[in-house]
Amino acid sequence: MPITFDDRVAIVTGAGGGLGRTHALALAERGCRVVVNDLGGDVTGEGGSVGPAQAVVDEIEAAGGEALADGASVTDPEAMAAMVAKAVERWGRVDILVNNAGILRDRSFSNMTLADFDAVIDVHLRGTFIATKAVWDLMKEQAYGRIVVTSSSSGLYGNFGQANYGAAKLGVVGLMHTLHLEGRKYDIRVNALAPAAGTRMTEGLIPEDAFALLSPESVSTGLLWLVSDEAPSRLILGAGAGAFARSVVAETPGFALLPDELSPEAVSVRAEELLSLEGLSEPGAGFEQTTKFVTKAAARRGQEE
Repeated sequence: MPITFDDRVAIVTGAGGGLGRTHALALAERGCRVVVNDLGGDVTGEGGSVGPAQAVVDEIEAAGGEALADGASVTDPEAMAAMVAKAVERWGRVDILVNNAGILRDRSFSNMTLADFDAVIDVHLRGTFIATKAVWDLMKEQAYGRIVVTSSSSGLYGNFGQANYGAAKLGVVGLMHTLHLEGRKYDIRVNALAPAAGTRMTEGLIPEDAFALLSPESVSTGLLWLVSDEAPSRLILGAGAGAFARSVVAETPGFALLPDELSPEAVSVRAEELLSLEGLSEPGAGFEQTTKFVTKAAARRGQEE
């Protein structure tokens, strides 16, 4: 069954270039009406112009699609609310939000300033919250929504010189997990995309031959599935060079100690058991870990009675 977006309305932030542009073009190609949002600044977040967003809108319209340009910053709550209102005024609804806007302030941790950290957190994490907040109640009212947050291998696994970026990119995964739980009864499905793509944000960081393989278009292929009617929810999808994989936040079975056994030495003795990946599981919510720990502790005490 072909995936189409006829009668759907999407907002893509940071869509004036790179991944955001290909996301917007791919959605429009399959019938979606798209708000192309982009501050129009450089990779560090400096400057601003609606020009890049308008250029993508021109591409969409030249191909017979419908789009609106928006030059607001995702860090501005009033501007994000106005952007959503503009989409609703023209098309009556917002079905899809792709949180893609981002900046880089790469430095080793020793050289990173608080301003470097705050700027990246502000756009990636706080900006994702603000843009999502602007569409959330609307999606609840219409009982339909598809939201994607953009994570990164830097957040999931770490990357030298990106303490700020990595912290933000894992932060949006935590946001995604909770939004999935709160949105599921309204058919709001929330997922995370962890892309590997050759864009101006990764230029110079990736070898030239690999850069050529990592087309933004290949990542957008996975994005389209994440925002489709049949989308999953609470998925972390890695995508790059036409390859796709799932990342999970999982937990080992672990063990329980009795009150009179509690000591760091007792944990150390059983470290191999603790670190073994055998029996790995993926909790559905935070309380499940608490329940597991209490159950294990109760069972252990019962064995000793």
